[in-house]
Formats: sequence, structure tokens, C-alpha cells
Amino acid sequence: MLSFVQSPTSNLQSSSYANFRCPLPKYLFRKAGCFRSAAKMMVEGDEGSEATRNLYLGMDFGTSGARYAVIDKQGTLHAEGKREYPQILVTNQMDWASSWRKTLLLLLEDIPNSLCPLIASISIDGTSATTLIVNSKTGEPLCRPYLYNEACLEALEAVKSVAPENHTVCSGSSTLCKLVSWWNSHDSDRDSAMLLHQADWLLWLLHGKLGVSDYNNALKVGYDPEMDSYPSWLLSQPYSELLPSVKAPGATIGYIKEDIRAQFGFQKDCVVCTGTTDSIAAFLAARATQPGKAVTSLGSTLAVKLLSTKRVEDARFGVYCHRLDDMWLVGGASNTGGAVLKQIFTDEQLEHLSEQINPSEPSPLNYYPLPAIGERFPLADPNMQPRLQPRPNSDVEFLHGILESIARIEAKAYSLLKELGATQVEEVFTAGGGARNAQWIKIRERVLGFPVRRAVQTEAAYGAALLALKGSEQKTI
Repeated sequence: MLSFVQSPTSNLQSSSYANFRCPLPKYLFRKAGCFRSAAKMMVEGDEGSEATRNLYLGMDFGTSGARYAVIDKQGTLHAEGKREYPQILVTNQMDWASSWRKTLLLLLEDIPNSLCPLIASISIDGTSATTLIVNSKTGEPLCRPYLYNEACLEALEAVKSVAPENHTVCSGSSTLCKLVSWWNSHDSDRDSAMLLHQADWLLWLLHGKLGVSDYNNALKVGYDPEMDSYPSWLLSQPYSELLPSVKAPGATIGYIKEDIRAQFGFQKDCVVCTGTTDSIAAFLAARATQPGKAVTSLGSTLAVKLLSTKRVEDARFGVYCHRLDDMWLVGGASNTGGAVLKQIFTDEQLEHLSEQINPSEPSPLNYYPLPAIGERFPLADPNMQPRLQPRPNSDVEFLHGILESIARIEAKAYSLLKELGATQVEEVFTAGGGARNAQWIKIRERVLGFPVRRAVQTEAAYGAALLALKGSEQKTI
């Protein structure tokens, strides 16, 4: 087994992620509302080998939609697809939990029937700090989910009063603030409530064991990945009874539920593994394996992750730190990103206008593009106003200014991580939809001052599939 990260010896127990090179799919076709690669039933070599029998499924539940990827032991991609979240309304409000549940079933339905019997394990990533409070017996949500970018500022002082100074949870959008906000506004359901993250809940729909999370998702509720436990200051609070148990990302939880197995044709011994967050799954997919390597995910939001030998976190700036093997993923997520662009331009306009930009020329426009009021990182300011003025007459100049301004925010993010003590950035891999924009990559490389290139694999679903592979190889139930 190849270790995902090669690094100096640490006192942390090392786990192993797959370190595979994987070609992009050669053929794509449209079917049942999703894009997928042509299924390749056998890998090269002995048809009776384990590699030909087992495949691994990863699913990514991002901010705007969900994807799946099926890989084999060599990391070759056999199938992939995507779905937008269906609009399910209750009293004129989006029912996110029902939409996610429906999307999960649609993705499973989209997987080629010939591949499902070969899938040995499954993992799912979800948006960080997206929080559900569910019934501890039925798993059904007791209230609407708290989304990743929602701030519960009314709970922030209470959290700060118990947490260490500048801890990751000391942010209005942290999972702990959301838990405290719910706890303070609900009396009757406290005894039957449980906290789950988005990925935890979706995985529960597959394995049926309530109350299991991973230490990446649990970070923003206060879990200490270095001590591998909840800290005493958190366990002393009355709402700690709602916290899930925590395992490493990619750890096996249990076999897939019989009704799901029978409906979609999975193996009887197909296992379901703990997941991770969407940005960490994208990092795993990009295979940035050495200290100083970083991944910027350009999706609806901008998330940066830097592989560092030192643990660095500071809630004052929205900086948090995830454990990855015996090293640390330092980073944060800004509210700027593709969601702003889509408020202004269509996909066709973005492609056409981008082609007319000269990326070697700096834009004089100084914006702070946000889709709404509030920023998380590299400035944690819930009251920050979007700044997209003045708007020039030329749409090309306007888009150039926005792309360059987002690049400046990215540069400020990496500069901040260095100031706080993280390993110096040497190279940035790009994931997410923005990775397809060649002009933007050149702009970012100029602004950042170090090499920027698109990752061979850019989809978080692929990273989740690597976690599924890891879990299958370490299967202990």
C-alpha cells in the first residue's frame, strides 16, 4: 500500500490514502440527465484478479449539485456522473434534506447496472459545516439543515465563552455555533436529538447506523484531530450528548443496507465508509502529496488547502486545520467564487468573454466579489459588503476585474497562511469548475507568484472514491 502523503515522522498515527495516477475518461455521453464515462468492465491484466472484481464508489455533495465517480484499484475511472439538486419546496422554502436524499438515490440509479455488482465500498463527501439535527432513533431531521455558509451569530458569544481563544469553532458559521443556536431555541427535542454533518447523514441512509462521523467533518464542532477525541471543554457542555462518534476518514462503518443493496444490485459485502469534506476530497483527488503543495478549489466558493508540516489555525481569520495522515491541511474557504460569476454571467458568456481577456495584463479594477453580505476567509467579517463597482462599459474588462480580484483574495489567503506559520507554498493545483478557465489560471499564476496548474483529477467525487478504496483495504467491521 502506498502512503498518500510522504512526510517526516510524526507522533500522529499514519493512515494511508491511495496515491494513484489516473487518466481522464476518453469518452463521455449523456444519459438519464447525467454525464458519465463509458463503462470499462475489466482493467488490464489477469481477469480473475481482485482488481478486476472490485470497484470503489465516491460521491460528492457540493454546494450546487452532486457527482459520483467509480474507480478500480489502480485508480482508473470507470464511470462518473452528476446531478443538480431537485427543487423540493415545503412552505415556499427549499427542503434541502429531501433534495439531498433524492439526489443520492438518483446518483445510485445513474451508475451503470453492470458496475454496481462490482462495487466493494462507498464513501461520500459533503460541504463543511453543513449541519443536521436529527432524531436519534429515526434519523429524520428535527429542523431544516444549517447550510455551510450560514452564520449563527447569536450563539457566537456562548461558544467563545467555553472554547479556547481563536479556536476554529469561534466563527459564526462553525458547526458548534449552529448546534448551540439550535440547543438554545429548542427545549422539547433535546433528549431525542443528534448532530450529524451532511456527509454523515447521507452515509447513514446507506448503512443505517446512526451517530458516526469523521474527524474532518467534526473539526468545526470542536473535535481535536491531534488528540483524536473531543476536548474536555466541549464534553462538559450539556449539548455534548448530541455529538456523534468519530472515526478517521475512509474508516469502515458497516455493510450497505439490504434494501439499498437489493434495489441497485450492490454486493452483499459492499461496505460503507466514513467520508470527509468536499474541499478535502478535492485535495485528495488532486494528489498534492508533498509539503508546500496546495489545492485551490474554484467552485461556487473559493477554498484553499495547503499541505503543511505544522498545524496552524486561527478563527480570527477563518483559518482551520485538518489532519491528513501524519501532516496537516491548513486552509480556509472564502465566500467569493463561481457563485458571484453566475449571478452576473451565463456559462456561455463566461467562456466567450474569458477568451478575450489578456491574462498577462493586470486589471486596474479592485473588487471584492461576494454573492451576499459576509465573508469567512481570509477575513472573517459577517458584515462585509460585496464590492463590484465601478462597472466598466466593457463586459470583458468587468469579468477581467472580477477574476483578478478573486485571484488577489486567493493570494492574500496563501500569504496569511505563511504569516501564521504554515509551510511555504511551492505549487498550486486547481480543482473545481474554475479549473477549466485557462485565462483565469494564467491570471492567478501572475498574481500568486508561483506555478499554478490544473489537477489531473479535479472532482471531489474521485477523492471520495479514493477514501472508499482505502476503507475497503482496511476493512474491519
